[in-house]
Amino acid sequence: MNADILTRVVRAIADGSPDDLDRLAQKIIDDERRTGHRVLAGKLEAILRRAKERRNGHVHAFGRERRLAELPLSRRHAESLATIAMPETLEHHMVLPPETEERFARIEQEYAARDRLRLHGLEPRKTILLYGPPGCGKSLGAKRLAWSTGLPLMKVRFDTLISSYFGESAANLRSVFIAAKEIPCVLLLDECDFIARSRMNSRDIGEASRIVNSLLQLMEEHDAPGLLVATTNIESSLDFAMFRRFDDVFLVPPPGPEEIQSLLRLTLSGERLAEPIDWGTIVNELSGRSAAAVVKVARDAAKAAVLGGCVCISESHLRQAMA
Repeated sequence: MNADILTRVVRAIADGSPDDLDRLAQKIIDDERRTGHRVLAGKLEAILRRAKERRNGHVHAFGRERRLAELPLSRRHAESLATIAMPETLEHHMVLPPETEERFARIEQEYAARDRLRLHGLEPRKTILLYGPPGCGKSLGAKRLAWSTGLPLMKVRFDTLISSYFGESAANLRSVFIAAKEIPCVLLLDECDFIARSRMNSRDIGEASRIVNSLLQLMEEHDAPGLLVATTNIESSLDFAMFRRFDDVFLVPPPGPEEIQSLLRLTLSGERLAEPIDWGTIVNELSGRSAAAVVKVARDAAKAAVLGGCVCISESHLRQAMA
C-alpha cells in the first residue's frame, strides 16, 4: 500500500468519516484485483459489503459522537452554548388548526424538495419565526420540524451565550451559527426576544444592542444546510428589522374546540374511558386554555384514576383535574 493511501486512511479514521473509508477500501480492493490478487480482493470486498449492510439504515455511532463533541463552547469558560437532540428522540405529535398545520407542512415539503426547487432557481423556506401565547406548541413545532426533516435539534443556551464582557456575547453567537453550518440541524432560538429585543425600547446601548446587531448580520448571511427556527411569546417586543430576516412568520394559536377535544382524546388514547362523558361541556370549560394546559388536564385525570385504583377514566376524573 503506497504512502498516499495510508495517509488518506489514517486521516479518514481521525475524521470519523465512514464514507471516505468506504471509498478508500474500494480503491484498495480495485488495486489488488488489477495486480492479480483476485482471492484477496474477493475477501476484502465481502468484508466491506457486510460492514455496509450492518450500517445500513443507522447513524454511524462514531460520527454521531464526533458531531456531539463539536458543539460550540463559550469563549471564556468553555461551556456548551447549545444542546443537541437526535430526531428519533423528539416529541413531534401536534394538534393544530388546518391553516397552521398547512404552514408547517409547507416548510417540510419545501425542505424535502429543496434540490428540485433549486434547479428552478427557487430557495426553500429556511428561517421561520413562530409566535403565540405560552404553552401553545412553538417549541414543539421546532421539534416536529426536526423530526420530519430527519435533522438533529440544536437549541441555543442563552444562559451561557450571554456574557457581561465586551463583545463576548456576539462572539459566542457567531460560534453557534458556524456550528449550524458544519452540523446540519434545526437551530432553535427559543424565546428569541431574549437576544432580539427592540433597540428602540432598550435603554442599554451597549452589549444588548451589539448582540441584536450581530444577530441581524448573522441571519442576513445565514446559509446553513438545515433550518433556523425562532420562537417568541411577545412578537411586539422584537426588533422590527428581525422580521425581514425570516422566510416565514406565523402564529401558533391556542387550541379551538375541535383541537381541545382532539388533544384530550389523543392524550387518553391508551386509557379506557368510562362513557358517557359530556365532551361538549368539558371542551367549553377548557376554552381559552393553552394546548399544554389541556394535555396536563388529561394526564392529571389519568393519574387520579390510577391512584384511585380505577380501571377507567371518568368524567369526574377530568373535572377534578380541571379544578
